[in-house]
Amino acid sequence: MSTSEPAHPGPSTWRSPKAWAVLTTVFTLGLVADLWSKYAAFEHIADRPVEVVREQVIQTENLGTLIPRHEPVVVMPSVLEFTLVLNPGAVFGLGAGKRTLFIAFTLGAVVMGLWMFAKWTTQRDWLAHASLGLLLSGGIGNLYDRLRYACVRDFIHPLPGVRVAGREIWPYVSNVADALLIIGIIGLMWHLWRSDTHTKPEEPEPDAAD
Repeated sequence: MSTSEPAHPGPSTWRSPKAWAVLTTVFTLGLVADLWSKYAAFEHIADRPVEVVREQVIQTENLGTLIPRHEPVVVMPSVLEFTLVLNPGAVFGLGAGKRTLFIAFTLGAVVMGLWMFAKWTTQRDWLAHASLGLLLSGGIGNLYDRLRYACVRDFIHPLPGVRVAGREIWPYVSNVADALLIIGIIGLMWHLWRSDTHTKPEEPEPDAAD
């Protein structure tokens, strides 16, 4: 089945108040959660509030020097801790130094997300609408950071210090926006799987004469 067409024929999603309500509610809650959590983390995790200044970020080669030394806040030993990191790249620090590319990519992804909402879903596809809301809120949350601070504020470190064969399993520090992006992708994949399952054509029965 082509993913460029709705999984089920139905009324236009673009004119559906219910579909818009799901998308905008999830988007708003996700964006508020991301921006508030970043603010709270940089206000309280270190011994003093950490102010991120765009000009300093642009002029500094090592962003770690802009964060004061601090002990991580241990939520659960070896499971989750909070520590402040400034990320110049994308998710998990990939692509450092390509801020303009990521800004353009995020804007394109927002346009694509709205196109998928209007053309690829129907009024009944609430899971797809919620997943797109998560993707949009995660993308916009990190886009806000890149535009205002020239980097992304991270603070969530899962599985800190857990090693296998001498290597740390999860050395990456991320944020709520990254989690929203991952959950949104999983939700869309689940929606695609269900759509393919429900629309899979039945195999013709063998001819009794054979």
